[in-house]
Amino acid sequence: MPAKPGSEGSKYIADFDSASAFLQSTARFLHGKDFPALGQNPLLGYFASLVNLLPRRGREFVYTIGGGLEATKPSDIGDIKSRVLATWAAGLYPRRPYPAIVIGSSSGALPHLCAALGVAWLPQTFLIPVKQSGIPTDDPRKSMEAGKKPGRILLDNNPDLQLHQMHDPNQDRLMLQEMMYFRVKWHTLPDAYKYFITQSLPPGGTIIICECERTWPTTKVAERHYFQFGALGGATEDEVFHGGPRIEEYLKRYKVLLKKWDPPAPDARRPEAEWGFEAKLRGELEGLAEDRSLNVVRLVFTEPEDLSPFTADLYRWWYKKRGIPANRLLVESFVIHEPWWTLRTGSVPFWMKFNMEDSAAYLEQYLNDRAPFDEMNMMLFNHGIEGPGLVPIERWKELLSRARKESRFIGVAPDKYPLDFGSFGAYYRDIKKIPARYPLPAPLKLGDLATFMEESVMSYNIKWQGLEEARSKKLKQ
Repeated sequence: MPAKPGSEGSKYIADFDSASAFLQSTARFLHGKDFPALGQNPLLGYFASLVNLLPRRGREFVYTIGGGLEATKPSDIGDIKSRVLATWAAGLYPRRPYPAIVIGSSSGALPHLCAALGVAWLPQTFLIPVKQSGIPTDDPRKSMEAGKKPGRILLDNNPDLQLHQMHDPNQDRLMLQEMMYFRVKWHTLPDAYKYFITQSLPPGGTIIICECERTWPTTKVAERHYFQFGALGGATEDEVFHGGPRIEEYLKRYKVLLKKWDPPAPDARRPEAEWGFEAKLRGELEGLAEDRSLNVVRLVFTEPEDLSPFTADLYRWWYKKRGIPANRLLVESFVIHEPWWTLRTGSVPFWMKFNMEDSAAYLEQYLNDRAPFDEMNMMLFNHGIEGPGLVPIERWKELLSRARKESRFIGVAPDKYPLDFGSFGAYYRDIKKIPARYPLPAPLKLGDLATFMEESVMSYNIKWQGLEEARSKKLKQ
């Protein structure tokens, strides 16, 4: 498998995944750079736009094959070293002192929160796509069986990792034709992360442990190896495991001769493969903080989108403090996001994990509870599947119409949705068409978070444990 530019470690990690996208956008922001084509060669963005000229089957084929090119051959699994992955991730950031470093779960609100604070984020979870063929997308038992041997090799070589093999034929139908989803979580602190923290945080600095408590019913395959059927967004847990009218209709539409799936029986609820936090990491971080005279703040929430209302309101509050308009909302979806241009255009970021019903409900509730925005702009992630829970484009248009003055899609061709693969490049070109420009501000301090929460009349589904204590220690220094 050819190496991606930049590092030996990065070639095994999926570019199209949440953790890698959020990591790279945060690092690029701290380098003073924007995030074109999801951090890839900008020419790929133009190529993605050309894909939209193809008929539906052609677009599906290119999307599937393009994703498959990122997959690691099972014969190469033994070459994967977790220390190399961690070294690549930490190495993306500028080497300088930081007031805080965030480590743990993913959320698309995090790049914006880190941008506001001027801090780095180190993900606990990465996706390693593993090449496969001949496994029916709708046969999770065969997928679990196929993952046993490469999973064992991966874990034997990397005792600091857990493997959460995820198989979701609802949202990942196209990609599963070419790959298995191996999501790995560090349950012990990798040396590269430890080194970055100790070199970047002076005494009195703060480790923010980002903990998404979302779980999912899973099956233990072997020691540190778990199989997760289904995922957040779209079909519910009950539909995934027991079927229902929507699943039956979905399978019929894709010409699958089943009425429901037959997954392995789950034996426990464990951290959700993509978003959930493996709590074993927390003890090492707390021990490191004690040894280095660092503060620990725990940012705890249940759903990955729970951080979105908080971050959006923080930006609105921040803009008002800066004396600039706070009436432009930018709605983002999964990996389609842009922290640098969000601040340059004075936009309030609201991130949705997918283009599904629960995400639309999050956005609608936010709009219902806040003063209206004069302008709304929206990006949408296109995964190419019309499955249970997909929000039709008319619904997104309806939500956009809530703007008092003007609204628009950013990088979205409504007539191609949800197979608008040109959006992976077009979002970057369109966001720069927002006419407003503001200078990048000095970062907020951790104490500003506490001040914002004191002044806010809203309540949030997140907990900042230890933030006030960390602020008090800072004031005494």
